Amino acid sequence: MRVTAKVDYAVRAVVALARTEPAVPVKRDTLAADQDIPPAFLDDILRSLRNGQLLASQRGAAGGWRLARSAAEISVADIIRAVEGPMAAVRGIPPHELVYERTDAPLPQLWVAVRAALRHVLEETTVADLAAGRLPPHVEALAEDPDAWLMRRRPT
Repeated sequence: MRVTAKVDYAVRAVVALARTEPAVPVKRDTLAADQDIPPAFLDDILRSLRNGQLLASQRGAAGGWRLARSAAEISVADIIRAVEGPMAAVRGIPPHELVYERTDAPLPQLWVAVRAALRHVLEETTVADLAAGRLPPHVEALAEDPDAWLMRRRPT
């Protein structure tokens, strides 16, 4: 899985909002400066998060952005889906809908398993976890495996 700048910025913005007073909206420029996110790029991200019902906006001098629901109810998977769509698609097709005519390899099952593995981490890690500086135990265990930190290179 390739994590785009858009996803990284979106997660950082939502976590930053989770760390603020819930009733006090945060201005886009403040959020952009605090998280070092280009303001114009953040506009698009904030709109996508609002359309995904993760954020709410308030107009006016006291306006800004806030979480639309509790940080404990927002998963990292929710954020990814709001800004980029499905987490695991093959050529834009959901893995469970794939049909291969010319292969007997279990490719659809492989891609469904990949989606399940992503869900196991991303749906079970909430914004509240990240805002508190922790990960769910099973995610932390995965990250503590020294092999997880090794970069795999393409075969030459």
